[in-house]
Amino acid sequence: LAPSSHNSQCWKFRFEDNAVAILPDLSRRCPAVDPDDHHLFVSLGCAAENLVQAALANGLKGHAGFDAAGGDLLRVALEPTTPVASTLFQAITERQSTRGEYDGRPLARQELEQLESAGSGHGVQLILLTERQAMEKVLEYVVQGNTAQMNDPAFVAELKQWIRFSGDEAVRSGDGLYAASSGNPPVPTWLGSLLFGLFFTPKSENDKYAKHVRSSAGIAIFVSDTTGPAQWVEVGRCYERFALQSAALGVRNAMLNQPVEVPTLRPQFAGFLGVGERRPDLVVRFGRGPKLPSSLRRPVQAVLA
Repeated sequence: LAPSSHNSQCWKFRFEDNAVAILPDLSRRCPAVDPDDHHLFVSLGCAAENLVQAALANGLKGHAGFDAAGGDLLRVALEPTTPVASTLFQAITERQSTRGEYDGRPLARQELEQLESAGSGHGVQLILLTERQAMEKVLEYVVQGNTAQMNDPAFVAELKQWIRFSGDEAVRSGDGLYAASSGNPPVPTWLGSLLFGLFFTPKSENDKYAKHVRSSAGIAIFVSDTTGPAQWVEVGRCYERFALQSAALGVRNAMLNQPVEVPTLRPQFAGFLGVGERRPDLVVRFGRGPKLPSSLRRPVQAVLA
């Protein structure tokens, strides 16, 4: 139930003695939007955090470690402990990436502090922007990044490949971006493919993102001290705790990653943030709003190694 880029579910789980290994499923890479597999390893971290929270609820303490020599896999060692069904565990089934408009109301200071605490980690800084001027500046970078991506045929083709226009198609595949989960009406696949080419334009998408940002309570930006798969896994764990804490508070969130996905734009965005040579990893808007239909998941047997 963890998030992944384009809901690709780019992971495999392998049972070991007193441990669960989480392996990257490279057959589900998204090379156009994620050429260095940054998002892929972030997704593994999200899955690991869910596993750690669920294990604790079932009387097992999880210790996650990254094994670069063993094939860039993540191993979660498990040992018996007293069961604790944490607030984050209880939010796992409620969490979703809600790609719609929010209500624009600010969050309370205590709620922001809870989000900041949940989303911080080893070598990961969480920057929360709630001032409208700063959020508008982020929107400028989102529009620049989105325009660049929309003018990249490889990006558009890859995105379209992961969109599930109809409910039947979404159920059959169990993955991808179900149209209804983004607030769009489900339509037959042939019609959705046709409409995609007619209405999926830089202007329409930029207008949508402007509404999304301006209806949000704030924007969260995750920044790493170092780079590489092990660090990206840690970013994923931090983001998942942030997302689970958000869900527990009744707060929605969704990615706005264009400023960190376009390589030429990322250093400029880092300069705006004042983070020096550190890498901005994720850009996330948050706020209260209606829940949308959840993305689907493949059966457990499909993700076992």
